[in-house]
Amino acid sequence: MPTFSVRVSERQAAHFDAAAAAKGGRSARLRQLIEAEGCGAPAAGSSSADPRNGGRFLVRLRAGDAEAVRREAQEMCLSPSGWIAALVARRVAGRPRLPPRQAAALLGVAAEVHRIGVNANQIARALNTAVAGGRGLELEVAAIEAFRRELRAGLVGLHAAFEGNLAYWDAER
Repeated sequence: MPTFSVRVSERQAAHFDAAAAAKGGRSARLRQLIEAEGCGAPAAGSSSADPRNGGRFLVRLRAGDAEAVRREAQEMCLSPSGWIAALVARRVAGRPRLPPRQAAALLGVAAEVHRIGVNANQIARALNTAVAGGRGLELEVAAIEAFRRELRAGLVGLHAAFEGNLAYWDAER
């Protein structure tokens, strides 16, 4: 990849660095200026064309919109960039992005559903033993029904978590 080198005065360098600080720094700003001369097409080896990070975009927002993004991101324990990436992921790919609190809650639901599945296996073994021993099955059937209700409630909670997350990102919000 070619490298450009240019000599400028200390005063020019300080002025450019001060202006470039708000736009990602000296190298990032120089890349932006060079890309602008190439009709906006990113250079093949630039960070914005790097397939490992998917791409970088600069989005300018009005002050009120930027503050709203900061507020929304903070409520979801995300960075503003993370919040915007989640919004794009939902809109473009239709997939959810869970903030840390919701992810933890979802993991809790998944653990409960797993626990219920283990209990259901224990009940099935007990039923097999009871049938083999000729004992009555009323208690086991009642236990299965209780676990079925508990499992259903867990699944309803899991569904609600996904629906709530997806609804949050809908444009009609």
